[in-house]
Amino acid sequence: MKKVAIGVDIGGTNTAIGVVDELGNVVAKGNISTRTDGDVDRYVDDLSSAIHELINSVKLLNPEIEIQGIGIGAPNANYYAGTIEYAANLAFKGVVPLVKLLKLKFPELKAISMTNDANAAAIGEMIYGGAVGMKNFVMYTLGTGVGSGIVVNGDLVYGDDGFAGECGHTTLIPGGRLCGCGALGHFEAYCSAPGMKRTAFELLVKYNATDSLLADKSFNELDSKMIFDAAERGDKVANEVFEQTGKWLGQGFADTAHHLSPEAIFLFGGPTAAGDYIFKPAKESMEKHLLTSFKNKIQILPSQLKPGDAAIVGASALVYQELNKM
Repeated sequence: MKKVAIGVDIGGTNTAIGVVDELGNVVAKGNISTRTDGDVDRYVDDLSSAIHELINSVKLLNPEIEIQGIGIGAPNANYYAGTIEYAANLAFKGVVPLVKLLKLKFPELKAISMTNDANAAAIGEMIYGGAVGMKNFVMYTLGTGVGSGIVVNGDLVYGDDGFAGECGHTTLIPGGRLCGCGALGHFEAYCSAPGMKRTAFELLVKYNATDSLLADKSFNELDSKMIFDAAERGDKVANEVFEQTGKWLGQGFADTAHHLSPEAIFLFGGPTAAGDYIFKPAKESMEKHLLTSFKNKIQILPSQLKPGDAAIVGASALVYQELNKM
């Protein structure tokens, strides 16, 4: 009997689904659109159907497979309550009891659990990735937003209400940019992929850089991959975007280090594919902002999970963690 778990990663536009074995290998994958109309019931129907189809396809190849449960990573997910609550980057309004709704669809499964998408990535890193053997580390996810998962003494930190670890919504620049949550100056408004885009346009205006490779891009068109490609070709604006983003990251990481004294800070997400363009200035900035007693102790490392599968694998790891508690 081969044991597997279902991993679900809910993003703003797409929901990825995967069947993952106990070694962290993705056996099969699928995806659905994350509904933009806010209709929770239809979304749960879509998700359940996609999961059933994936399970059936896998069992056709190996009837001995046993599904252990479903692990879900989602923005603003409350681990304790099994709910998604007031997620700024999702169309669903208010409090969504997703785990309860899925348990009605899959009553036979041993474990259905959900946590913040960044927490899921941290669990995956701890079980399958570069944090194996580490007891104290922080995972930062850079994407549409900036998420974080905190591990202290080998345990994920959820706090009293299940929402601990929102480092992306710490104030980086008082009175600064408007964040997606409605507040001003948050880490996320500067160091997410959209934050990098905003920085690029600010610099284009600052330098009147009509000769930049980014100058002919519309705001909706530009993304972090285009900024990286331009940096590789020596574009001044693109290179400064990475330099400035790295400085802001390092400033935020220094705060994290002072609060938690982790062994390492892991980075996951699209912008991290830029490598030293972002890691080097982030490390230099962090060291600059650290107290002397913290200097040269904390690593900044890329996630060791396979980029295309990391979120799914991280979510599935939640199932095995839950089963170990039973």
